[in-house]
Amino acid sequence: MPRFVPSRFWDGDSLVEPGGGQDGQRDRRPASVPAVPGGSGPDGPKHAGRRGRPGKPRRPRLLHRLFAHRSVRAVLVVLVALVCWVGFSVGQALTVPGNSNTSTRLAEWARDHYLGPVVTFGEWVTYQAPKVGGKPKFSLAAPSMSAEAGRTYPTPKASAATITPDVPARLSSPAGTPLPGEGQWRVLASVDGIPAIYGTYLRPDSVHTSYVAGIASMDQRLLTFQLRPGAEDPGPGNWGYAPWLPPGSRTGLLATFNGGFKLDAAGGGFYLNGMTKGTLTQGAASLVYYKNGHVAIGEWGRGLGMSSQVLGVRQNLRLIVDHGAVPASVDQNVETQWGATLGGGYYVWRSGIGITSDGRIIFVYGPALSVRSLAGLLQRAGAVEGMQLDINPAWMSYMSYRPSPSAADPAPVNLLPDQPEPADRYYSVNSRDFTAVYAR
Repeated sequence: MPRFVPSRFWDGDSLVEPGGGQDGQRDRRPASVPAVPGGSGPDGPKHAGRRGRPGKPRRPRLLHRLFAHRSVRAVLVVLVALVCWVGFSVGQALTVPGNSNTSTRLAEWARDHYLGPVVTFGEWVTYQAPKVGGKPKFSLAAPSMSAEAGRTYPTPKASAATITPDVPARLSSPAGTPLPGEGQWRVLASVDGIPAIYGTYLRPDSVHTSYVAGIASMDQRLLTFQLRPGAEDPGPGNWGYAPWLPPGSRTGLLATFNGGFKLDAAGGGFYLNGMTKGTLTQGAASLVYYKNGHVAIGEWGRGLGMSSQVLGVRQNLRLIVDHGAVPASVDQNVETQWGATLGGGYYVWRSGIGITSDGRIIFVYGPALSVRSLAGLLQRAGAVEGMQLDINPAWMSYMSYRPSPSAADPAPVNLLPDQPEPADRYYSVNSRDFTAVYAR
């Protein structure tokens, strides 16, 4: 019977070829070793130490140890819930109907959620004061309006009566020697051929000479004024009007302009078609809309108040022109009394509205305006009562509308070429209230 001879055997350290292998030497090649508890063989436990010595188990990872604490798990749950809520809330702010840009919506969301100081700090860090000197980037030239002064036109109702257009006198420039066309009026809109809205440009002061304010003069004999609510401010309600100008509501549209502050900062209320948001406040500067389409401007409770003929009221802060004079209050507590500006600057985008002694409505807006320079421009254009409306570039707008032969709706045109907001902003849902001006 043949004897079994193993080809290799284990000598306790390695596999050895019988007979010493080649040249009689042991073959020291490593081979698989049976698992030994606590040993170091390939099949031993992963935490094994050196061969023949029991290995020390590895400590649990740091995160596992942290998660083992109930307090840590509770904090993480709260953080996850907070992140989800913030994401949902911000998402709603970014998708709510309106035509504000993303940065404006985020800033508004932050201010509404107690993060106003953070937004203000960010604006302060990035704020750049308006430059001194220089010339405007666009021409201020406009055709002469002097030929309009002696002309008469048939009334819109084509009656036998005639009407003489109220052509405003050319305005002197606060900047000194006028540039070509500065302060000279041009027709922005007409009613049956009668000039109803004039516009002009003025530099606001002798320091910031590269900046230009736009001024509109509107004849109430030919126009009606309509207060429109905003989708967010005053918000949803039975206001009787949509927060934009939908198709079908644009016939006879001649102009639009922005409203005032958010109501929680306006120092007054909003009233329209029997509904009120906020509180109509005694002493507040008020733009009052009547059922006959006319408007009045003044202090609520001093000649202006609620009556059956009042259709709407928009209050905002205090008067900045009162009985033809600019009160000293326009220079006091500017940041707290007249609105938080981008970067805390006094000279920013501002808008205002006033009324002349003969009932014309004056609208002024533009960059690099202080409260006093805004009031000064209203006064210069003839306003005897005037109020500030909104501030900062995202909310500024004045557009006139021209008939378009190729389209059913009139085409909007910005009064200021450098106005940040697009001319058609009110042809889609708007977040803030505004005024639409129609042919009477």
